[in-house]
Amino acid sequence: MDLRRRAIPSADRLRVFLMLFYTMAHIMAEQEVENLSGLSANPEKDIFVVRENGTTCLMAEFEARFIVPYDVWDSNYVDLITEQADIALTRGAEVNGRCGHNESELQVFWVDRAYALKMLFVKESHNTSKGPEATWRLSKVQFVYDSSEKTHFKDSVSAGKSYKCQAQQFISLASSDPQKTVTMILSEVHIQPFDIISDFIFSEDHKCPVDEQEQLEENLPLILGLTLGLIIVTLLAIYHVHHKMTANQVQIPKDRSEYKHMG
Repeated sequence: MDLRRRAIPSADRLRVFLMLFYTMAHIMAEQEVENLSGLSANPEKDIFVVRENGTTCLMAEFEARFIVPYDVWDSNYVDLITEQADIALTRGAEVNGRCGHNESELQVFWVDRAYALKMLFVKESHNTSKGPEATWRLSKVQFVYDSSEKTHFKDSVSAGKSYKCQAQQFISLASSDPQKTVTMILSEVHIQPFDIISDFIFSEDHKCPVDEQEQLEENLPLILGLTLGLIIVTLLAIYHVHHKMTANQVQIPKDRSEYKHMG
């Protein structure tokens, strides 16, 4: 009987110990986020960092604007007309985030949480001819706004809505109202949600097709100029060699009477 009575407190102590261990592990693995937009020379560009145990695990740099259609009453107070709110992601925004082995998330709130941008990143592994290769994609974008916020919405009729899309690229955000589409405009984007080797250092970037096309268009005149110059130099070299060979060639007289003057 005494052994049983002693075993019960021991089990309770073990349970308490496990709970404390779990809590401490959770606290130790807590993640912190920072808004470092003040470091950017571009006043419209935002920089966000998520750290886990003091190590950077997600970095994002971009400009963001949202074009949101909303309804207002016409001057006759009978008909509804559609206006557009141009909402920019401002500096000093509140930021949350988390990092995982295969999923990372960035959440940004601004104007007293009237606006919220949530971006979910997913890491995937693919088998290639060179072996397993990891890639990541932006799997979901969610923009939540409150149309009662008076700075951007003037006399809005309806309340705020939530817009979502499953996105691998930056696209328009579909609305519950098919006649209205929220447009998300991102520029100067530089994001890495996984496998960051060192703080504030992005890995080798993969340029988007638009950037590659623009770079090709910028370099095309230079490439054409170098190619044309190479062709001209080659033709001049061929002409010079041909002219030199022709000048040194012995001329055979056509008239036999000229043979005596040879030698």
